[in-house]
Amino acid sequence: MPATIEWVGGIDGHVRMIDQTKLPIELVYIGCKSIEEVWDAIKQLKVRGAPAIGIAAGMGVVVGIQNSTAEDFETFEKELHQASDYLATSRPTAVNLFWALERMKGVAAASPESPIAKIKERLLREAIEILEEDKKLCRRIGEAGAALLTDGQGVLTHCNAGGLATGEYGTALAVIFMAHEQGKNLKVYADETRPLLQGARLTSWELMQAGIDCTLICDSAAAEVMKEGRVQAVVVGADRIAANGDAANKIGTYMLSILAKEHDIPFYVAAPHSTFDLDLASGDDIPIEERASEEITEGFGRRTAPEGVKTYSPAFDVTPAKYIKAIITDRGVLYPPFDEKIQSVIGDKETRG
Repeated sequence: MPATIEWVGGIDGHVRMIDQTKLPIELVYIGCKSIEEVWDAIKQLKVRGAPAIGIAAGMGVVVGIQNSTAEDFETFEKELHQASDYLATSRPTAVNLFWALERMKGVAAASPESPIAKIKERLLREAIEILEEDKKLCRRIGEAGAALLTDGQGVLTHCNAGGLATGEYGTALAVIFMAHEQGKNLKVYADETRPLLQGARLTSWELMQAGIDCTLICDSAAAEVMKEGRVQAVVVGADRIAANGDAANKIGTYMLSILAKEHDIPFYVAAPHSTFDLDLASGDDIPIEERASEEITEGFGRRTAPEGVKTYSPAFDVTPAKYIKAIITDRGVLYPPFDEKIQSVIGDKETRG
């Protein structure tokens, strides 16, 4: 699997990433050499998936301050905060974005007496460390979740939570990849995931690259596939998980959780500890991004709806904790009651960084 995102060069280098809007037709890499280009890549979904967005944010901070000519820490820190605040406006729901930005600001604040050049180098090391940590976290998620799947099962997933959404390996797909590596033969059903078809364009591509049995279905076919007994587990990722276990993920996930409950199918959410937001008591407090109407009316450049039609396009919905069988994390599998388990296993901000 090619690297989704990486840093090229030293402190004067740049971010290199796969342009996911081009997949599966083309595998195209882009170089982001300005903070505006990083912001655009996040906003336009050239890089997407909560962990990958966090990695891009950390590297985006470095791009934003690498040419700073500040001679004192106060001036430099102001520029750093401006860069972070700008990147924070790209997408509102994925908590990893804000987690990474706060982490980068904390690195700078810890060394106010150091030369500016040294602080820049530390920021670059931290951004790369966020990437390397994510690779390890994803593998641990896969190891924890694979035990929940058995040979011959049908598994349904939604959106893309594979290596393209992370530093490597994925979250929901990490569970499937690891089970596959263990010799379990799974039949994976991937929802298209409308309106931008991340499931069709990205998940099916990743699964096929790995040699895993994959069947693409329309989002509206999920109930029928469950009714026919083709699915024995649902595994999805998350962009933000509240303190009570409510989980925000790509629009359509909430619907799947209800269908899974009706058909007595376990519904699993897979995410690293950085995706938890313990400052939010429940999913009611999770900000939901709304996307441009053109993504519904003119998806991929072709008009499919009348001119002037009104649209409503939330990018995410929130699955209530009561529909979630377990949350698969890099720190193990969490079962209800989630509020107690999340507090004890994920912990406060100091233990999550």
